[in-house]
Amino acid sequence: MATTKKATTAKKKLDSDRLISLYMDYVLENEYAPKTVYKFCKENELQEEEFYNFYGSFEGLEKGIWEKFYLNTVNVIEKSPEYPAFTNREKMLTFYYTFFEVLTANRSYVLFTLKKDPKPIKNLEQLKGLRKNVKSFAKGLIEDGNKEKTLKFLQQPEEVFSEAAWIQLMFLLKFWMDDNSPQFESTDVAIEKSVNTVFDVFDNTPLERVIDFGKFLYKERMAK
Repeated sequence: MATTKKATTAKKKLDSDRLISLYMDYVLENEYAPKTVYKFCKENELQEEEFYNFYGSFEGLEKGIWEKFYLNTVNVIEKSPEYPAFTNREKMLTFYYTFFEVLTANRSYVLFTLKKDPKPIKNLEQLKGLRKNVKSFAKGLIEDGNKEKTLKFLQQPEEVFSEAAWIQLMFLLKFWMDDNSPQFESTDVAIEKSVNTVFDVFDNTPLERVIDFGKFLYKERMAK
């Protein structure tokens, strides 16, 4: 007896990846978030308790999506045989380039979820887990770099750098959301210039990079 595609899909084992995929499909197809877990599960032929095996609410699921974006990024870059030999600057660049490739593959969802509430601050609540992960990643880079510096005054402040990395990501995220260039080429330039600027600031040679980055931002703003 023939079965519908939906019925066949419902028989697949539910895991967090599939639950996230179902949620993202729902909001993109309906152009609004589901109102209740009950209704969402019913429309996807799931038992409500199956949802709660992974997340306690839609808010938890949305945070989980951003953490998946981060984990997917890290998994990709760590599979590169060249990555361990990169400098901290190259590792940070690789992280940002890869992270925004992941976001680009999910751009419709990202734009929806970061604009769904008229209060921008509410939309940023889902990024709490991502913030923790990004700061931890950046702090790890500085910890590794500091181990190679025998003089303490040459070591870089881990907490300051990790917070700077998060602020930088927020800037790049807004830039990417507004970027209309082909293949988001302007975002790639912004990544390169902003990462070089931050690292040069911490290396105490900021002037040339800061001026270069400032010119780029001015040019981008004037073009809009």
